Amino acid sequence: MKLQTGLLLSATVALAGILISTVWVNQAQTASPRAIAELAESELPQQLESTAQLASSDVGPKPYPVWNSESTETATFGTGCFWCTEALFEELDGVLAVVSGYSGGHVENPTYEDISTGLSGHAEVVQITYDPNKISFKTLLQAFWMSHDPTTLNKQGSDDGPQYRSVIFYHNELQKKLAESFKKKLTQSNAFGKPIVTEITGFDKFYEAENYHQDYFASNERVPYCEFAIKPKLKKFRKAFATMQQQKSQ
Repeated sequence: MKLQTGLLLSATVALAGILISTVWVNQAQTASPRAIAELAESELPQQLESTAQLASSDVGPKPYPVWNSESTETATFGTGCFWCTEALFEELDGVLAVVSGYSGGHVENPTYEDISTGLSGHAEVVQITYDPNKISFKTLLQAFWMSHDPTTLNKQGSDDGPQYRSVIFYHNELQKKLAESFKKKLTQSNAFGKPIVTEITGFDKFYEAENYHQDYFASNERVPYCEFAIKPKLKKFRKAFATMQQQKSQ
């Protein structure tokens, strides 16, 4: 009886977390796709779009996975739980690989258990390898701002702790300038209705997460967290990004 009660309690707590995440997906303060698209098109410095500039000032070690650096670029974002982030960015044409992992902390070769304490300094992130001839860093930034709530400090929905912070780890000065410019314009326009707390800092190291975290949604679509948290967010993202792309082409 004691064992059954314990299992029931654990299931209840897990379900409560899923329901909270679902409520956040549907009710979180987000900027409209039109607002983000307009800012990206008309107010970000166009001269910073040069792929040659982007490739010429790499910061930090070579990205994982290793691709032809002459034809690909790397972006590193944290938007909360990397299970969600990975699923969203894999949707984008021009994105070649999305790897879940950890970055920004002081613990070498961290495990998920280390991250979960909130004391490692690392954030859950995705390392994105993309073809700049098909998708620009500016477009990835648009997806970044649309994919989460950048106004909650160290928190996304029911996920609470510094490992879930909103963060952009830039790999060069071009990425830094684009990210800072985009954040400034969103702040000035009060796009989210609250102050943006997204951290923008230089990339240092990326540690690939354990295998069971990779392609989590694709491998576990029927898991309750995927059903009630990721699927609704993915549907919302697809709709919002499609709307933004349509507005961009008009």
